[in-house]
Amino acid sequence: MQDFPLYFELGWQHILDWQGYDHILFVAALCGIYSLKDWRKVLILVTAFTVGHTVTLALSVFDRIGVPATITEFLIPVTIILTALYNIINREQRSAYFSFKYVMALLFGLIHGMGFSNYLKSLLGKSNNIVAELLAFNLGLEAGQVAIVVTVLLLTYAIIHLLKVPRSKWSVTLSTIIFGVAFYMAAERLTSFIHQ
Repeated sequence: MQDFPLYFELGWQHILDWQGYDHILFVAALCGIYSLKDWRKVLILVTAFTVGHTVTLALSVFDRIGVPATITEFLIPVTIILTALYNIINREQRSAYFSFKYVMALLFGLIHGMGFSNYLKSLLGKSNNIVAELLAFNLGLEAGQVAIVVTVLLLTYAIIHLLKVPRSKWSVTLSTIIFGVAFYMAAERLTSFIHQ
């Protein structure tokens, strides 16, 4: 367990790395349409995402599944695009759609877990203490994810309550920006994949 702080920090840094901003965009899209009073809904969504990426992260690190990195790296922005598009279409946040969003977060978490695993596997090498290091890395990811959620919810609060921007307008604006960035990212990664 002596490497626990190291792997915790690596997980934290990985999700908050601005060069790998795809995970930041996904979490922002997932919770950016909610306000602080919706924290329970956000907690459920983030938990669903966590369960999904924990499963594939563990399975991949233990060599139970394997998906080429190029496919995973393309699918990650696709999950962001679909989440942002869902937010734009469902701007009224009808409760009937919430259970669908929970399932969507879980499934997309599976894809993101494969993306995290490529990074973690390169760090672990031939480590003998893989379970503790996997746990530490995953907890670091979650701490980083919570930091993103808190930041987005506080930003949303400031824009809605201090700047008096209507909630639906802010949700659509944020989701549209995220959609555009993710679409560009997906197109770029698809082009790289095709030209390999």
